Amino acid sequence: MSDLREADGILFIGDPHLSSRKPGRRKDESFQDTVLGKIEHLIGQCNERRLLPVFLGDMFDTAVEEDERIKTRLARILRKSWTLPLSNVGNHDIRNAVLTDGDSLAFLAETGVIRVCAHSGAFETVRIGGKTVGLGATPYGQPIPTDARPYFGQVDMIVWLTHHDVAFENAYPGSMAPHAVAGCRLVVNGHMHLYKKPLKVGATVWFNPGNITRQAIDAMEHEPAAFALTAKGNLDKIPVPHERAVFDLTGKLIDAISPGEVPRKDTGEGDSAFVNLLKADTSLEMAKTDDGAVLLEEIEEKFIRDNTPQEVRSIILDLHALAVA
Repeated sequence: MSDLREADGILFIGDPHLSSRKPGRRKDESFQDTVLGKIEHLIGQCNERRLLPVFLGDMFDTAVEEDERIKTRLARILRKSWTLPLSNVGNHDIRNAVLTDGDSLAFLAETGVIRVCAHSGAFETVRIGGKTVGLGATPYGQPIPTDARPYFGQVDMIVWLTHHDVAFENAYPGSMAPHAVAGCRLVVNGHMHLYKKPLKVGATVWFNPGNITRQAIDAMEHEPAAFALTAKGNLDKIPVPHERAVFDLTGKLIDAISPGEVPRKDTGEGDSAFVNLLKADTSLEMAKTDDGAVLLEEIEEKFIRDNTPQEVRSIILDLHALAVA
């Protein structure tokens, strides 16, 4: 745990998913410019308000971002921060079970422009309005503690960062029921792309602010924002500038694919085989998107419609990933 530092609050920033590849239905001329602009705006807000910038994970959309220019530009922006930003580790940030030297986020941390929590535990202590706040974090795939008190000495409040599938409003397959974390007043979750209403379990409030970058069309109505924990104990919403109509909705509207969202069941008739999807040549030019996202939407839809066995899903998704690569 690092030395105590002073701030007027903590700004929680949902997953940026910075990438040189544009998600399939986005219309941005430069997706990376859009995301970097959001990050720069929020760093500016932190500088004006003396807020500690805290990213909730998935800084990058892939564990290894091959475009060095993006990493250089991001480092330049983070270096403008009045205090060293922090980041949890998301599932998109890692190729293995934990962050390793081969991951872009680890490289960014080594440049000294951000501090990253690679293992679950105490992360930082911050003095806010005369109160000492202990900040802990659990990266994706690691167990969230049920008692946060052993990780800190004498603090006035403990806040914990997570990056997990959490059943905020409705339970769904694979989601984790939020639990009371002894000694912890607030858990702030990344990973799930849409805003979720705070949920109190025991004395612990769980909160999911949603991403600052909308990647899939189920996020059309999501209003990207960061949230500042202030000295008064409030969570103040700080809107992130964004273009409302950023998705190309040409053709069929595909249901949700964001983490933590349950898509509607489609009762329409689909193609008879996945190979037809893989060979698709439609007005959407699915195979020509930067990341194959539109084709992946169609495949995921067909999985649900046909109740495809998991082993078959794995084979098809591996083929898709290979084609995109």
